[in-house]
Amino acid sequence: MRFGVFLPAAQFPGQTHTEVLERTVGAATVAEEAGFDDVWLAEHHFMSYGVCPSAVTLAAYVLGRTERITVGTAVSVLSTAHPVALAEQAALLDQVSGGRFSLGVGRGGPWVDLEVFGTGLGRYESGFAESLDLLLDALTHDRVAGRGTFPFREVPIVPRPLTGPPVVVAATSTGTAELAARRGLPMLLGMHADDREKRAMVTHYERYGPAAGHVAAAVAYVADTRAEAQRVLRTAMPRWLGPGLAGYVPVDDRPRRPRDPEEYAALLCRIHPVGTADDCVATLRETAERTRIGHFALLVEGAGDPALTRENIRRLGAEVLPRLRG
Repeated sequence: MRFGVFLPAAQFPGQTHTEVLERTVGAATVAEEAGFDDVWLAEHHFMSYGVCPSAVTLAAYVLGRTERITVGTAVSVLSTAHPVALAEQAALLDQVSGGRFSLGVGRGGPWVDLEVFGTGLGRYESGFAESLDLLLDALTHDRVAGRGTFPFREVPIVPRPLTGPPVVVAATSTGTAELAARRGLPMLLGMHADDREKRAMVTHYERYGPAAGHVAAAVAYVADTRAEAQRVLRTAMPRWLGPGLAGYVPVDDRPRRPRDPEEYAALLCRIHPVGTADDCVATLRETAERTRIGHFALLVEGAGDPALTRENIRRLGAEVLPRLRG
C-alpha cells in the first residue's frame, strides 16, 4: 500500500493567506519525515476552500524543500490551462526533481474560472478528452502539432521528461472513468465518495482497461478516542467548508445548491479513517479490500490548526501506516 497526504491549502476563519501556505508547506515536510510516500497539492481559484491557484507552482517549491517524497497535483485543471504549457511545466519538474513529480489533471467545474481565463464553458463541457490527449502527446513525443481547439505548427518539446511524469485523472463520472481507462491512466477518486461508490467506479473502469493503480482521497485524523477525533473535525471542518464551498460560483445561470457544511463534515468523518489508530487501520484496510485501491491521499489538515495538523501527520506515520504497509 502507498500513502500520501492531500493538502488543499484550506483557509479557516481568521487565518491569513501567508499562514495557510506556511501550514501547507510545513505539513508537506513533516509528511516526508513521517514516512509518507507522496504529497498531493490542490488547485483552486478565487475561494477560501483552497488558496493555492497553481498546484504546479507550489509543487515546485515543495520539491525544493524535500528530498525523497513524491509531489503531485490533485489536480491541475485542464479546462483553464493550455495542455502543452502544462506538459512543459510537468516535464521541467520531472527533470529537476529526478522523477519525483506526479501530474494529476481534472476537468474542473462550470465555474467563473472559465470566464476569467477566457477558455469558455465549452472547454469544460466537451473539451476535456481533446485537452488530455494533447497533454499526453506532449509528454510522450519529441515533437507535437496542434489541431482542433489548439491549432499550431509542429514544435519540439523542450525539455523532454526525464522519466515521463505519471499522469492520474480525477474522475467523478463514469464517462471520465472510461476515458482514463482507454488511455491506461489511473483515476483519482474524491473524498466525497464512499467505498461503494469508489468500487463502482473501479468496476466501470475495468470494463475498458486493466487496473491501473488508482488513488483514493480520504479524510484522516487520529486521536486517543474516536469521540475526540470526531469532535475535533466536526467542530473545525464546517468553519472551512461553509465559506469555502460557497466560493464555487457558476459561470452561467445554472442553479447550484451547496452542500450543508455540517452534514458534509459528518459524512466525511463517518466514511473515512477518523478515530483511534486502531479505527484508522481498520477503516483503511476495509476500504482497500472493498475498492481494490491500495494508494491513499489523506486529507490531514481538517483540524485547521498547524500544530494539530503536524501532530496528526506524525501519529498517522507512526501508529497507522506501518501496520498497513505489509
